[in-house]
Amino acid sequence: MVLRHQLEDRFIVTEAERQVADLLPIEADPALARTTLETVPFWFHTFALNRAEGIYTPGAARDHRYRISTLPNHFGGMRVLDVGTFDGFYAFLAEHRGADRVVAVDNEQYRLWVASRWGVELEGGEGFRAVHRLLGSAVEYRRMDAFDLDRLQERFDLVYCFGILHRVENPLGLLRVLRGRTASGGTVLVETYGVRPEDRDGPAIRVSEPHQVYAHDEYVYWGFGPTGLERLAQIAGFSRAESLIDVEVDGHPRIMGRLIA
Repeated sequence: MVLRHQLEDRFIVTEAERQVADLLPIEADPALARTTLETVPFWFHTFALNRAEGIYTPGAARDHRYRISTLPNHFGGMRVLDVGTFDGFYAFLAEHRGADRVVAVDNEQYRLWVASRWGVELEGGEGFRAVHRLLGSAVEYRRMDAFDLDRLQERFDLVYCFGILHRVENPLGLLRVLRGRTASGGTVLVETYGVRPEDRDGPAIRVSEPHQVYAHDEYVYWGFGPTGLERLAQIAGFSRAESLIDVEVDGHPRIMGRLIA
C-alpha cells in the first residue's frame, strides 16, 4: 500500500500544475482546505484549494497546459458533458466560466487503475465530491459508463473526452456514442495517447501490449496519429475533424482533436 506522503513526494505540484489549477481558484478556508486535502486518498487533478497558503492537491495528472488553449474562454449558454471526469477539474472549470449546464460522468473504473498502478484503494468519486462541496457546485455527477450515455436523453454543445479513447476496447464505438450526444454544430474535444513521430504522417493506429506504455498499467490499448483519429471521427458520423495539439508530455505523446457534429 502506498502511503500519502509517498504520493505527495512523487506528485510534487510544479509550476506547470499550478498554472492549470489557478484557472479555478477555490480559496477555501485554510483549515478546511487542509482537511479536504487529507481526506481524499488519491488526487488525479491538481486543484488550487487555497493559493495564499499554497495548498494544492498533489494530482497524478502531469502538465495539462496544452489542453487549456483548446478550451473556450467563455462557456456562457453552453451545455457541457465531461466524459471520464475523475476528480472533475474540467467540469468545474466549465461551470466557473459560465456554462449553463454541466454533466460529469465516470464509470469509476479508474479505481482498478489506481489500485494496480499506485496501490491505493478508492471507493470512487472522493475527489469530485470533495471539490463539489467546496465550490457549492451545481455540476451534476452520474456514475455511468461512456457506452451508456444515451441514457442521458439530451444533447450537449461541448463534450470533453480527455484521456479515455486509448483506454476503451472499442474506440470507434465510443466516438459514435459521443456523436449521438452532441448537438448539431456542437463540438467534441478529444485528448488521447498519440504515436511516435515516425507514425504521425499516416493513418496508423498503434496497438499496445499491457504494461507497455506505463508500468503496472494494462489499460492503454491504442495510440492514435492525427490522420487515424480524423478518419475514425468521420466514420463515426462527425462532419469535420481537425487536429489541434500534437505534443510529448513527460515522455509520452499526446494528441488533441476537435470533432464537429
